[in-house]
Amino acid sequence: MTTRAALKDIELNLEESVGIRSQATVTPLSPAALEKDVGRRPLRDFGRVAIDLVEPDPDQPRTEFSKDSIDRLAKSIAAKGQLHPIRVRWSEERGKWLIISGERRYRASLAAKLTTIDCFFQEGEFDSSDILEQQLIENLLREDLKPMEQAKGFSSLMELNGWTGKQVAESLNVSPSTVSRALALLDLSPQIQERVNNGELGARAAYEITKLENTELQQVVASTTEPTAKKVAAAVRQKRGRKPPATRGFNQTFFGENDVKVLVTASKKVNYHEVELALSQALEEVRHYLNNGKIN
Repeated sequence: MTTRAALKDIELNLEESVGIRSQATVTPLSPAALEKDVGRRPLRDFGRVAIDLVEPDPDQPRTEFSKDSIDRLAKSIAAKGQLHPIRVRWSEERGKWLIISGERRYRASLAAKLTTIDCFFQEGEFDSSDILEQQLIENLLREDLKPMEQAKGFSSLMELNGWTGKQVAESLNVSPSTVSRALALLDLSPQIQERVNNGELGARAAYEITKLENTELQQVVASTTEPTAKKVAAAVRQKRGRKPPATRGFNQTFFGENDVKVLVTASKKVNYHEVELALSQALEEVRHYLNNGKIN
């Protein structure tokens, strides 16, 4: 380095030490966020955990899973990865993350030999009613939930909360008739319930059978060849027609606005729970007409 260059460096250092700068200092700005990142936030309750730290909830209302369905999902997960996380909660008692929803995905992930699984971690304390309600809501969104599982879930929710069927319907956003018909299946014999569970007898046909009070007649009708809802309903009407006529029926008019009257009649004595069910079914039919443009 030449003497002139050395003196120039010393001069600059001296000026800097006493606060003299040859150029104004500009604070660099952070780079602007990309448009796709605007509004995005990291989730504190989402992450990945070792799959051996996760296990099914022993109180889960859904107890049976199709092996074929799990095998198909396992192949998809093995090829494309886990596309949807499961929801879990921590159990101090078991020292594990218990599944709130997504047990089918968990089983498929095990079958796909995954060592970790993506989860939404549910924070806070939950009582058994809260957990069951969340699991029921999740299960009710699935088309393959079996009728007897649904019925037992409704019953458990009523027992835990001291609810009526109407309150269960409001909580789960389903019609009261859906709950009433499901609960009626629990009054059938274990043999008929098993046929419903196996898919040999449809839920609608099974509900028609519940209208027979005699368990032997129920079994006879349930054993009908090809027990479709229509055939079972006809058989039930026939069997009920052999019974002695009711000594007292039901006849009541309900008044609405604009001079609208709703007449409810029955050839036998019925209670107001049965009246509510009949009106709910009629309301569903009216809504069907409205949704299909059949408005007078």
